[in-house]
Parts: sequence; C-alpha cells; structure tokens
Amino acid sequence: MKRKYKVLIICLVLLVLLFLGGLFLLHTRTYQPLNETLKETESTSQYTVKETNDALIFLPLNNKGQQDTSVIFYQGGLVEEKSYSTIAAKLATQGYPVYLVKHALNLAVTDKNKAEAVIADEKIGDYVIGGHSLGGVMASRFAHAATTKQLKGVFLLASYPDENGRLDNLPLSVISIIGSNDGVVDKEAYQDGKKYLPESTLFYTIEGGNHAGFGDYGDQEGDNPGSISAEQQQEETVNQLVEWLTSLEEN
Repeated sequence: MKRKYKVLIICLVLLVLLFLGGLFLLHTRTYQPLNETLKETESTSQYTVKETNDALIFLPLNNKGQQDTSVIFYQGGLVEEKSYSTIAAKLATQGYPVYLVKHALNLAVTDKNKAEAVIADEKIGDYVIGGHSLGGVMASRFAHAATTKQLKGVFLLASYPDENGRLDNLPLSVISIIGSNDGVVDKEAYQDGKKYLPESTLFYTIEGGNHAGFGDYGDQEGDNPGSISAEQQQEETVNQLVEWLTSLEEN
C-alpha cells in the first residue's frame, strides 16, 4: 500500500513539473511588446487608457468626438495584447473605442467568447470584432455564433475564417487585410477560407507588409522581412479600417 502511495505521489509531482514546464515554454515563446509600444498604453490628451482583468481599453476623449462603433480586438497566437497598442491608439485618436482582449496564455483559442464578458462589463453598444492571425480565426468563430444585432462587422488582419467561423451567410460587413510579404499565413488555407466570407468582403493587400508588422513585437519566426516599416504598415491598416468603419456608420 505504501509503495502504491509513493508511486502516486511521484506521478503527481511529475505531472505538476510537466505542467509548469509547459507554462514556462509557452512564456519563453510568447512575443512581448517592444518598449516604444508601451508608451502608447499611457493616456494622452486624445484618449484615455484603462486596464481590466479582461482587456486593455483605449477610450477617445470628447475633443475628437467619439464614434458610435467600438472595436474589439483578439491578439495573435502567443502575442501579448499590448503589442497592438499602436493600432489601438491610432483608432482611438480617430474616435473609436478599442478593446484589446486578454486571453489565457495569450492564445485566443482558449476562449473565443471572451468578448462577451468585455461587452457586458463595459456596456458596449454597436461593435465590430476581429483580430490578427489566430485572433482573427477565433473572432470569426465568435461572430458566427453571435445572435446580437449590435455586431456590425468583422476585420481580419493576416487571418481567415475556418468552417466553424464561416461568415458567408451572415449580414455582416467584412474586411480582410494582409501583407504582401507575409511568410506565416498558410496561403492555401487563406485562399480556401475565402469561401467562408461574404461576396461583399473587402480585400486589401499592404505592399511590402509582413505578418508581424500588424503589431509591435519584433520579428516572428517563419515570417519574411517587410520592405516597409511596421509603423507604415500599421498606419495603412488604420487608414483602411477607419474608411471601412466610416462606411458602416453611414449605412
């Protein structure tokens, strides 16, 4: 009996060590925001930043005029949400409230419905949802299952829907943006994913942009170098998103 008990204890200890080792490995592989990006997480005269357990939130101040549509953003796989602070800050400067959703282990796949808590807690009205890479896939799945009329559209940055997140039969506006130098996105899956998008989907290619350039976390394994800076890529991304958001509010 004592021998069985000892074996059980050893097995439990090994399981705990394996679990902790897995967490450590994920942490070492997680992409952290660059130092200059963290400056964007500080409130300015144009927007205020607050942090909750579920999101990093950028709220425009009245001197710009707040828009009616909020932007909910899911991070890329193993990318800390603060890495997208530049895009969030630029959108907030244009008057759009932005919610960078936090996911366990920095993986949106751990909870595709995490936006529900943010929407409820922050009393969000009309909104669009989307994300970068894996975040876009999970945002599409959220949108596919959503039943509220407050959801107005989906944006995909270097991303695409799968069958579980198909949007082709939904009355939603969709925009898909990708960099011409992207070396991470599975091109075959990207093309295949187009059949799950509405015919009215807007497709935009950023010439010289790559996969990591949508955020500020440095180079990404497997990616191609961009021939434009991340700053330029994000500026172009925000311009396209604002144009799209404006068209939503006009309709």
